Amino acid sequence: MMIVDARGLLCPEPVVKTQRAVKDGASELIVLVDAEAARENVTRFAVSRGYDVTLQQEGLNYTLTLKRA
Repeated sequence: MMIVDARGLLCPEPVVKTQRAVKDGASELIVLVDAEAARENVTRFAVSRGYDVTLQQEGLNYTLTLKRA
């Protein structure tokens, strides 16, 4: 499983890093973000590409688990 650590990055970089992982063929990946806007944008992108997204929040950190539907 691939891990994309996008904490501390401003949009659109979290989505760009997630796009790269998807293009590399990842069927399951974990994306770490620390901003609500990044969480929303990565989720929107993943769903549009056919991934199911589960979310875990710990303080200000979000862990998004993306699995190809």
